[in-house]
Amino acid sequence: MFRNSLQLRIFHTVSPERAGADTRMFFKYTRFLLLLVSAFSLRAQSQYELNTGWTCAPIRDVKVAGTELSQPGYALSGWMPAVVPGTVLTTLLENGKVPDPFYGMNNERIPDIYDTGRDYYTYWFAKDFTEKAGRNEEVWLHFRGINYSCDVFLNGQKVNAQTHKGMFLRQRYRITDLLAKDGKNRLAVIVHPPDPVGNAERGQGGDGTIARNVSHQYVAGWDWIQPIRDRNTGIWDKVTIEKTGAVDLKNPHVVTRVPGVRKVKGPQAPAQIQVSAELENPTGKTVTGTLQYTLDGQTIAKEVTIAANSTVAVALPELTLPNPHLWWPHGYGPQPLYTLPLSFAVDGKKVSDRDTVTVGVREIQTEWNTHTRSKQVLVNGQKVFIKGGNWIISDAMLRFTPERYDAEIRFHRDMNLNLIRIWGGALSERPEFYQACDKYGLLVIQDFWMSGDCNGRWLDPIKKDDQWTRRQYPDDHGLFLTSAADQIKLIRNHASLAMWCGGNEITPPEDILLSLRDSILPALDGTRWFIDYSNSDSMSFNSIGGNGDGPYGIQPINTFWEHRTFPFNSEVGSVGVGDYESLTRFIPEQNLIAPDFEKRTVDSVWDYHKYIGYDQYIAPYGKAKDAQDFARKAQLVNYDQYRALMEGFSSHMWDWYTGTIIWKTQNPWTALRGQMYDCYLDVNACLYGLRNGSAPLHIMYDPVQGMVMLVNNGFETKRDLMMVVKTYDLAGKETLVTQVFNEIQGSTAKNFLPIKSTVDAFRAKEGGFLSLQLLDTDQNVVSDNLYWLPDSTGQYSGLQKMKKASLSIATKADGKGKIEVTLSNPANGPVAFFNRLALVDPKTKERILPVFFDDNYVSVRPGEQKTVTLDYTSSDPVELSVEGWNVQKLYVPVR
Repeated sequence: MFRNSLQLRIFHTVSPERAGADTRMFFKYTRFLLLLVSAFSLRAQSQYELNTGWTCAPIRDVKVAGTELSQPGYALSGWMPAVVPGTVLTTLLENGKVPDPFYGMNNERIPDIYDTGRDYYTYWFAKDFTEKAGRNEEVWLHFRGINYSCDVFLNGQKVNAQTHKGMFLRQRYRITDLLAKDGKNRLAVIVHPPDPVGNAERGQGGDGTIARNVSHQYVAGWDWIQPIRDRNTGIWDKVTIEKTGAVDLKNPHVVTRVPGVRKVKGPQAPAQIQVSAELENPTGKTVTGTLQYTLDGQTIAKEVTIAANSTVAVALPELTLPNPHLWWPHGYGPQPLYTLPLSFAVDGKKVSDRDTVTVGVREIQTEWNTHTRSKQVLVNGQKVFIKGGNWIISDAMLRFTPERYDAEIRFHRDMNLNLIRIWGGALSERPEFYQACDKYGLLVIQDFWMSGDCNGRWLDPIKKDDQWTRRQYPDDHGLFLTSAADQIKLIRNHASLAMWCGGNEITPPEDILLSLRDSILPALDGTRWFIDYSNSDSMSFNSIGGNGDGPYGIQPINTFWEHRTFPFNSEVGSVGVGDYESLTRFIPEQNLIAPDFEKRTVDSVWDYHKYIGYDQYIAPYGKAKDAQDFARKAQLVNYDQYRALMEGFSSHMWDWYTGTIIWKTQNPWTALRGQMYDCYLDVNACLYGLRNGSAPLHIMYDPVQGMVMLVNNGFETKRDLMMVVKTYDLAGKETLVTQVFNEIQGSTAKNFLPIKSTVDAFRAKEGGFLSLQLLDTDQNVVSDNLYWLPDSTGQYSGLQKMKKASLSIATKADGKGKIEVTLSNPANGPVAFFNRLALVDPKTKERILPVFFDDNYVSVRPGEQKTVTLDYTSSDPVELSVEGWNVQKLYVPVR
């Protein structure tokens, strides 16, 4: 079993029986660590999380009512430990009651709720905790997410007057008067699954009826995942206790205005900061006090009177922030964040409640590009070419941690992307996700909970209801709108949140759409672009016959350069099988059989995990001998596909395109498609091909026109750049084609050198390497791109018979989780081609995950040195492994 240095999640290279035990042990350790972290951070704000010590039992085994269960003295004999936050299925997995559904075909061994009935996954959850209210104190119970409906009991009393419904609606209860006098309390919650649960037999969202709920839709199965058997029923998000004085400060709102067109560097004109908050007084007396905040040394305050048993919304005077440190998307500038403490003090003296908001000062605008006929996005007055990825969810079973979010968003930053779109069949993402996006500079499009597949856009005989009925899903429009308003308040303060979207490939029903667009969003946000649906004409007008979103699946490289799609393409994607080590974690040994395109055969486990064909694209490297050889060659295809995808779109920026978003960049399940890293957080070559092709300043080769091009995504002109063009044959012989100084303006893609005839003549016999480098005036390499070229028949005949390279490796560790690896290839030999670096346990040779590389799948030219930096968190001994196309696998100690 591999080691995960962030202790995020452990999956399995062992038998399903051992796998379940390892998962349970891991969860206990991880939850202990998270308790320490959350307790420290939350108690500083008079809050703490209830995330350990829960127990649960299925409703069929419970014969008494919640009023009796929630009595502190009632014995909960036979109840099992529960995962909270978590789902019923994660609890069953931790207790060894089900096999790991991510491994092999184990998911088929778990009863599906459609077959068992809803009561099978209806569970009681109970938690004993110590708390009592002091003098002039109020105590509040918060649930940040329960799926799907629930009733809450505390110390023999029902807390909620009506059954709570809705996966995306927070619950908040004043429990001051319900707490036990001795401070020993019991909380009991009965959680019911969605209704209906949907038949997940086949199709996108199964029979579609899961969408009748205000819930996520992928749990009934999709083309990238098998069904989640309990439909993620459970207390899936945080449960917290909050203590305040007489007045509770809630739902703060911070808006930043950055007028004009700004530059990244130099002095800045002022920005305007607008702050508001809600103040609730649950007591029987009128309370007067001061609401105030401090930002960058300035304090803004306002005296407020709140009547008894009432809530008021208070807007504070606007603050002018001189010379602000502006927040920019990744690739355009830094991401500074301010801390804004906000408090309410009764009579201006004793603090009743406080909150802290992290603020990125930026303003996001959009405008219509009349040339491309699509929207373009501006940040701080500067247009940004969107290079994005579609995100499903961090984990299909809702096992979220801040550390995992941070790692995944960091990977997206490392891809040189600047946007993530949250797909409408999943969640409104958690604040911890947005915190990571704020940190790493990823803009976000947040879809609401609609998808054309379930919500009636297309005729679909698999669906239970007709299109007219499905078009009006969900059943409760009021609940949808109430949930939307609540989630807007939850995440609206994040600098990264850039756009709202009504749904995936369909608008919400008209009454929901109009309420969102015309009432709710203007009142609660009012600063962001609202797209009515993900491929709307208002986003990207389809003005040329035959274009659209996509293409999906593997493509000839030229497609990305010459095939014109939607000018702001919300979904374009390709393949994404991980390497052999990744496959062994979830595919049993007997099923590690390479797909055979010629015979049209795919192993049943590969098929179950949604393998999407590499078709004829493996064969040019030589027919795959086995699964290990297939996965090795698939990485070459992966790198080439995603480099070409982003290079092709970038080559037409502001001409054909204002942006593109890859479908998709991650998998929350062990799927065999559309991922730059797998759900164990192990990277594959997709990530580094995309990282190369998406680089903010980039030299590249257009295979259609035969042109060397430069792309400059930044705002400033880059001058005195030396373009160096060389070829290397398979023996390593170098030929200089040309080198020339040039410059390129900001936000531009430009043709420079036509070399098609030279390249075609060079590669005709057995292929070879085309080397493109961009050097600054100090001769530092600022962009490096090495293409491997097929022969005139389209085969990589030369690669198949390359001689071994004698790569030497040196490591230098700083003792703080960073390692510099220097790869040296002697002159007079071949290119050391496509080397995969990994950190491993010195004894077991299993990979340590996650590790962040500033490059990987690295090729080293003859006579060249390359340095790669690794970043990781493990404090245990590590070893470096390096293996390349023509480099024997090496293990190098790291000291």
